[in-house]
Amino acid sequence: MISLYVLWLPILISAVIVFAASAVIHMAPTWHRSDYPGIPRESEAMSALRPLAIPPGDYFVPRASGMKEMKTPEFTEKMKQGPVLILTVMPNGPMSMGRNLLQWFIFLIVVGIFVAYVTSRSLAAGADYLRVFQIAGATAFIAYSMALWELSIWYRRSWSLTLKATLDGLIYALLTAGTFGWLWPR
Repeated sequence: MISLYVLWLPILISAVIVFAASAVIHMAPTWHRSDYPGIPRESEAMSALRPLAIPPGDYFVPRASGMKEMKTPEFTEKMKQGPVLILTVMPNGPMSMGRNLLQWFIFLIVVGIFVAYVTSRSLAAGADYLRVFQIAGATAFIAYSMALWELSIWYRRSWSLTLKATLDGLIYALLTAGTFGWLWPR
């Protein structure tokens, strides 16, 4: 068993490599350009929503107060008439990527810590590169990809969006696995 502090270098280097790869994936090719299409009649929709001054947050519309209300004819009719939506409202103004990028990098470090934990409890120092790659890669793939599937299952997020994000997660996992295999203590 290897102490986590010994694995600080693969944790940090894998975070940097995945951070760079995610920047390339999201900025260079057209891979993610079609992820979120515009809403039909966007100006009218924005004009209709603006006076409501909906605070930033996540919303489900229509939303029942409980199971009892969900069974009422009135609520059933609201669901039939629609629109039925899950809505994320962000703060007004230009988007600043600094906070998002910092949170993403912290997330990458946290994933690296969990990868280091699982791998260090499974393998000893001097383990074969491919064995480290296997354990680290599987753990990283689970961290980067599997939780995304529930968004399509329960919240009807587009399956194409989930599958693209899963492929991104596979790429990130392979990079993480390669870094851990390369920097594994000998």
